[in-house]
Amino acid sequence: MVLDETRQQTWTNWSGSIRFTPQRIEVPHDEEALSRLMKLAAAENRVIRAVGSSHSCSPIFQTSDVLLSMENFKGLHAYDPQKGTATVGAGMTVEEVGKALQKVGLGMENTGHIDQQALAGAISTGTHGAGKKLPNLSGQVVGVRLLNAQGEAEEYTLEKDPAMMRALRVSLGSLGIFTQITLKVLPAYQLHRQQYCASVDDCLEHLEWLMEYNRNFCFYWYPRRDDVSLRLWNLPGEGTQKLPFPATLYKEETGWGKDVLPSVQELRFNELEYSVDASVAVACFQEIRRRILEKHRSKVAWRVLFRPVAADDVYLSNAYGRSTVAITIHQNATLPYEEYFYDIEPLFQAYDGRPHWAKKHSMTASGLKHRYPEWARFQETRNRLDPQGLFLNKYLQNVLIEP
Repeated sequence: MVLDETRQQTWTNWSGSIRFTPQRIEVPHDEEALSRLMKLAAAENRVIRAVGSSHSCSPIFQTSDVLLSMENFKGLHAYDPQKGTATVGAGMTVEEVGKALQKVGLGMENTGHIDQQALAGAISTGTHGAGKKLPNLSGQVVGVRLLNAQGEAEEYTLEKDPAMMRALRVSLGSLGIFTQITLKVLPAYQLHRQQYCASVDDCLEHLEWLMEYNRNFCFYWYPRRDDVSLRLWNLPGEGTQKLPFPATLYKEETGWGKDVLPSVQELRFNELEYSVDASVAVACFQEIRRRILEKHRSKVAWRVLFRPVAADDVYLSNAYGRSTVAITIHQNATLPYEEYFYDIEPLFQAYDGRPHWAKKHSMTASGLKHRYPEWARFQETRNRLDPQGLFLNKYLQNVLIEP
């Protein structure tokens, strides 16, 4: 039996910036079918990539060989309120996970500003929300079930396999295909969300205070107006009750965390994001601000996002070993982004920034290896688990393999 090439279809990502036609698209219904496909691909020396909601604007899932849709790997498989854990299908979106957990009185600790990504993809690329004391989404993972490069099922937990989990949590789909993910969860909770319009100077002057005393905090800077939108989320009655500087409250709501942490995104966009050490984040932002005001203001109406994220010990996490701030620049999906991103990216790199694995960037393994202290350890794990390179598409070869 061989994989035929009759199911060809052009695949497009969410922003529309990536289009490709794999030789075959498969939609396995269970682990047994997935295992067969993986073994066939390996026997034919093909590359296989799993895809979720295609929300990434990097070509991390792009392949000319076999593309696997994980849309059938869904459902709440188990939960334990006493232990604070829940096991879900890896193909569920973050939104679907939130709804499933809500029905049993539980919730994720945090989400990103968008909840339409597949959970496995969001975790594997270090996707994050905003909060100085909150890690990226991979920090909620306490166990995984995956199929390895031989198509065999394996299970790992943080308790029994801490070193392996440090590699697996942010692994870019290069160590296996997740089928189930066990999360550390909380009792379902409500948050109070406030959005203020304020000046850049007032925001930066009080930035440490804002980050410290709000559960979730970020700000958006708007180049055309040169002001900011502050966004604060807190448990009702906690956090900032009144800002110590002039600001206009323009939105306020209280609801379940799963509902008020993300925002509805009606317009599509491309992104360039780097994470820098929190100690240099303001200086980096100010350089980006000056560059945009000087060169790009008339062409870019989209905002710049500033989000603090807690440090962690995950080998390929953007927050490895340091409290970090992720700074994101956006461009409307209908407008050219290349010149704008190309001009800003060196500013991030000058501050030892680490690019978001699922967003636009131009870095390769030669430069990336110096930004991750455990790079060699991750590569040892990858070489051991996938010596044939079953999961290595062109993007992963560029970012993980030195020429």
